Amino acid sequence: MEIPAKSPDGSEKSPQSKELITSTTGSTLCISSRSESVWTSASRSKWDIYHKPVTVVSVGAAVFLFGVVITSLSCFLTKYKKVYKMSGPAFLSLGLMLLVCGLVWIPIIRKKQKQRQKSQFLQSLKSFFFNR
Repeated sequence: MEIPAKSPDGSEKSPQSKELITSTTGSTLCISSRSESVWTSASRSKWDIYHKPVTVVSVGAAVFLFGVVITSLSCFLTKYKKVYKMSGPAFLSLGLMLLVCGLVWIPIIRKKQKQRQKSQFLQSLKSFFFNR
């Protein structure tokens, strides 16, 4: 029969069970969650909400325009024509991909904002009726 290991302070509980008892997982879970805005009711500005998709759209448009310029250079310049013909479409496709991803991201954020507002409204109604 196996005897449980004694902890350094002399108690008979194993270090693993003692760690489980004193763990503060519940409080750290809310602090370390990625969606902290769900727990706080502070309103955010439009720029705070939309700055990532706007940045992706801007970078995508810039890369797409760069691809257009590189592709058009293959028509006018003959010295590095093969390089322009290979890299131009690559920049076009990368820029178009970023542009579309950013443009699709914006309606997704709008939908999430509406759902969050609806959820907060329902939570306030629930707390109003059940806390009486």
